[in-house]
Amino acid sequence: MADDGGIGRLQARLAAIPKNVKAAVQPALVKQGEAMAGTMRSFAPVDTGKLRDSIAVTPPDASTPAYSTPGGRMIVPETSVAITAGNSDVRYAHLVEYGTVKAEAEPYFWPAVRLHNKKAKQAIKRAISTAVKKEWGK
Repeated sequence: MADDGGIGRLQARLAAIPKNVKAAVQPALVKQGEAMAGTMRSFAPVDTGKLRDSIAVTPPDASTPAYSTPGGRMIVPETSVAITAGNSDVRYAHLVEYGTVKAEAEPYFWPAVRLHNKKAKQAIKRAISTAVKKEWGK
């Protein structure tokens, strides 16, 4: 076999990184999603508590609850986490967030996203960097 100067080994390592990085980043995604969802739950108006209790974090490769906002049931991609509000019993999450002609908006979802977005991005980038450095150092 001809000596390729290590290019073959390098290409094999580069091809393996994404799979390992994705697996290493998933806990950070879920942790940041749970933190954001906790804030949403604390911001959600409480009449019966059903809206607050319907806020769910769906990990990668899992299905979101039916009738959830935004988007209803979907499979979450492997590099994402989904935070949804609503379910088959709570189909009014978007009406509370944005309001109606007869009811004032009581935002709880997007204020929490805006509050946590920067920190979540930093934590996820840190997890990616750590995973890549760990893989590269082998």
